[in-house]
Amino acid sequence: MLPQLHSRGWSMNDSQSRCGYVAIVGRPNVGKSTLLNYLLGQKISITSRKPQTTRHQVMGIFTEDGDQVIFVDTPGIHTSQPKAINRYMNKAASSALTDVDLVLFVVDRNRWGEEDDRVLQYLESTKVPVALVMNKVDLLPDADSLLPYAASIRERHAFDSILPVSALRRSNLDELMGYIRSKLPFAPHFFPEDQVTDRSQRFLAAELIREKIVRQLGDELPYTTAVEIESFRQESTVIHIDALIYVERTGQKRILIGEKGSRLRSIGTDARKDMEVAFGSKVMLKLWVKIKTGWSDDDRALRSLGFEDY
Repeated sequence: MLPQLHSRGWSMNDSQSRCGYVAIVGRPNVGKSTLLNYLLGQKISITSRKPQTTRHQVMGIFTEDGDQVIFVDTPGIHTSQPKAINRYMNKAASSALTDVDLVLFVVDRNRWGEEDDRVLQYLESTKVPVALVMNKVDLLPDADSLLPYAASIRERHAFDSILPVSALRRSNLDELMGYIRSKLPFAPHFFPEDQVTDRSQRFLAAELIREKIVRQLGDELPYTTAVEIESFRQESTVIHIDALIYVERTGQKRILIGEKGSRLRSIGTDARKDMEVAFGSKVMLKLWVKIKTGWSDDDRALRSLGFEDY
């Protein structure tokens, strides 16, 4: 359930302001988080080429010229739910459809499959406009193939609009943002103008560490790691962060640490650089690896690691 707009009295300026929630949904690995980051103009949601990188709902807040768009980035909805973590991610994605004003259904430029059908099933009962966002169109070998593909998808659902984009190349993003802003209801803003996400710096730090793990070890450790921030403290001009990385087996710990700690150092260096950009401060980052057997299929363990009940 998304938070409701605050109920303070309206002023004359409020009557001209617009604000609304926009859910970004789709199957895994269609570029939802990349799209959000480029629409916002800064990174708040981690990305990789591996499916299921996003595990949590993440809000991104765009405010400009009286309009405030509150994007809700979601995990990819997938058909297989073998573990508790998969069920949590599907719940996080489907709950984002509650109380929003617009849904962006992101699909790959010419690839439709069973998981896209599954997402469409979630959208059948929604009462708000659903726009089809066809991402990665820059990768099409033949641009003429886009129209028949779009026509075939339009037969599946009465989409409010169909918008081809390339998030990575920033193609047609201005047009997409213009469409989104045109759908906002008149309402007071829920968040301050300078706020860009609802997530804490601790959460973002943990996600940045996990992003580097997925990017560097996605083939060896695709979905078996979690990150917990044990300590996050500001001392003078430096942020000191201590983080635990959980794996499920001894062999995974060995892979993550690498020869003489080389892999763990590489992950820490890359994560620290991104943190310093995100937080605007020097960061001292310390990482440890701990075995936590079966954490990904344990509801209690997942809640302790920040997975919410939706």
